[in-house]
Amino acid sequence: MITTPPEPNEQHADAAGGRAHFLQVFLSQRSQMEALVSRRVGCRATAADLVQDLFLRFWRRPLVQVEELSTYLLRCAGNIAIDHLRSEGARVRSNEGWLPEQQDNQGSEPQAALEAGNDLRHVEAALRSLPERTRQIFLLNRIHGRKYAQIAKAMGLSQSAVEKHMMRALEACKASLREPSPRKAP
Repeated sequence: MITTPPEPNEQHADAAGGRAHFLQVFLSQRSQMEALVSRRVGCRATAADLVQDLFLRFWRRPLVQVEELSTYLLRCAGNIAIDHLRSEGARVRSNEGWLPEQQDNQGSEPQAALEAGNDLRHVEAALRSLPERTRQIFLLNRIHGRKYAQIAKAMGLSQSAVEKHMMRALEACKASLREPSPRKAP
């Protein structure tokens, strides 16, 4: 049996009805999704942000045909929480590489705090010496938690260009920690 494709007005009506159904189901499941994500990430505000991001992902793409939309949304919420935890873990592991290993029983805590403060000043000076765009990309990624793709889109750059700016910034920070700090005579 051959069927004719729906008329453009019928397609628009189907899409509008599908979006209305999606919105209704999403709103009815929102509190459950936020609770699920909050339990996993440990923060209500982050959970609300992640669920909002999930909504935007679905809203911007063509409608997906699934048997049980509410179950599918809950599963997606769980997955987005896992993705968030993975990216946070990667960020923490990456940041740990910046700090020198702590050495047991070598130096007092005040001395360690002084050295950490000096290291921080060196890194801050290195960041200030970077070109404005490189520094901005670094801060968006490391301080504001933006992904390279998000930064690239916002700044009108390729993701490769963002990666190169980040490599330049990270190398400058590492180099600032390798440089010997001038010691003052007692």
